[in-house]
Amino acid sequence: MTNDFDVAIIGSGPGGYAAAIRASQLGLRTAIIEAEKLGGTCLNCGCIPTKTLLQTAKVKKLVDRSSEFGIDASVKSFNLRRLVERAEDVISGLHSGVANMLTDLGVTVIRGYASFLDKNTLSIKNGRELSKITATNIIIATGAKPRMLPEIDESLIMRGLVWASREAIRPKIIPKKILVVGSGVIGVEIATFYNAVGSDVTIAEIQNRILAGEDSEISDFARKAFVSSGISVLLGTKSQNFRSTKVGEVTVDLIGPDGTCRTRAFDVAIIAVGVSPNISELNLDKAGVTLTRNGTITVFDGQETSQKGIYAIGDVTDPPWIAHKATREGIICAERIAGLSTMPPIDSKKIPSCTYSIPQVASIGMTEAEAKGRDVRIGKSYFKGNGKAVTLGETDGFVKVIFDNQTGELLGAHMVGYEVTELISAFSVAIAGELTDRELLAVVFPHPTMSECLQEAIAAASAGIGTVGK
Repeated sequence: MTNDFDVAIIGSGPGGYAAAIRASQLGLRTAIIEAEKLGGTCLNCGCIPTKTLLQTAKVKKLVDRSSEFGIDASVKSFNLRRLVERAEDVISGLHSGVANMLTDLGVTVIRGYASFLDKNTLSIKNGRELSKITATNIIIATGAKPRMLPEIDESLIMRGLVWASREAIRPKIIPKKILVVGSGVIGVEIATFYNAVGSDVTIAEIQNRILAGEDSEISDFARKAFVSSGISVLLGTKSQNFRSTKVGEVTVDLIGPDGTCRTRAFDVAIIAVGVSPNISELNLDKAGVTLTRNGTITVFDGQETSQKGIYAIGDVTDPPWIAHKATREGIICAERIAGLSTMPPIDSKKIPSCTYSIPQVASIGMTEAEAKGRDVRIGKSYFKGNGKAVTLGETDGFVKVIFDNQTGELLGAHMVGYEVTELISAFSVAIAGELTDRELLAVVFPHPTMSECLQEAIAAASAGIGTVGK
C-alpha cells in the first residue's frame, strides 16, 4: 500500500516550513499540518512581532536623543493602536510569503491538529471534522508554548493581571508598573520595550545574573546598561504568592538572596521563565517515540527519533530553543529523507544566540567559564574606540573573543552593543570554517564600520594585549 505522502510535517514554524520547502524541492510528496496560522510561534507571536515592537523602542530612544545630532524633535504622543497594527501588517506580509512559497512548490497544507494513530498514520482534527493521512516519514515540528508558574491562579491570567509573552506583544494598554519574572532572552526583550515606552519595569531573576547563558562579562555589562536606562534588576530573587489585593493590581512577594521579603504591587506581571514543548496531544506512545528525562523528544543522528522514519526538530527537542536551529534541523531532516548526506549535523556550540534588547547581545561558542582549564588567549575591543560607533553615537559595548592558544582555533565570540546581532554572523562563518586567528587577521575589514571592532578584538587576542579601545 502506498502512503499518501513521502513526508508529513506537523507544525509550520521556521523548522516545519523549512523542512516542507526543502522536501518539495527534492521531489518528495510533502504535506504540512497546521491548526493555526502558518509560520508558527516565531512569525505570529514570537520573533517577528517582538522585533517589530523593539524597533519602535529604538526609534523612540533615538528621537529622545535627537538634540545630540543637531535635530530638535520629541515624542509628543505614543499611538499604541498604530504600533500593534504595524506589527500585524508585518506578520501578515510575511505570512503571505510563506503561504505562497508552499503553494508554489506544491506542498499540501492540511488544517487541523494532528496526533499519531501509529508510526505512519496521523489523525487530523479540524473542528468537528476528523480525517486520516499516511506518510512514509513524519517530522514533528510543533514547537513550544510559554511556561507559566504553576502557583499562579488562573483567575489572575483571566483578569489580565498576569501575562505570558503572547499577551505582552499584543498589549491593549501600556501598564504603568510591570514585573518581568525571568531574565532570559524573552524577558529582557520585553523589559526593553516597555521601559522604552514609559513603563516602570522591574526584572526579578532567581539566578545571580541576567542572561545566564551568556559570558558573565557580557551579562554584567548588559545588566548595568538596563539599570542605567531605568529598569530595576533584582538578582537572586524569587517571585511568589501572586495575588490581587486591589482592583487592577497584582501583588507579589519578592524574596531576596538573603531571605528578605519585599511585597510589591504591579499593574501587570509578565512571566518569562522558559517554554514547554507542544507534544502532550500527539499520542507519541502510539508512534513508539520516547522522551528525555527533561520531557523533550529524544533524537539521534539526523534528528531521527527512537522510531525509524519519525523525526523531531526545534523546540520539541533539547535546547537551544531558537528559530534558526529549527530551520537548519528541518533542512537536515528533508535531505536525510531524500537520501542526501551533504548537510553536516548541528553542533550546538556553533549556533549563534541573539538578544534584541537595548543594548543587543550576541554570542557563539564557548564562554570564558566554559573554556576554563584550556590554554586560551582572550581579546576584547570596546566600541568607544570605533570610528563608526562614535559617528552613530553608539559607543557602549564591546567584543570579546576566545582562541585556543595552541591551534589558533576560535572557541567563542561574545558581544554587547548597538546592532551586534548583525555582526555575529562573521564569527559564525569563522567557527564553521575552523578559521584561526591568523587567518582572520588576514581578512580586510571595511572602514569605517563597527565590524572593525571584531578584528581589533582578534588582534588583541593574537598579540596577547587583551583589551583595546576601553
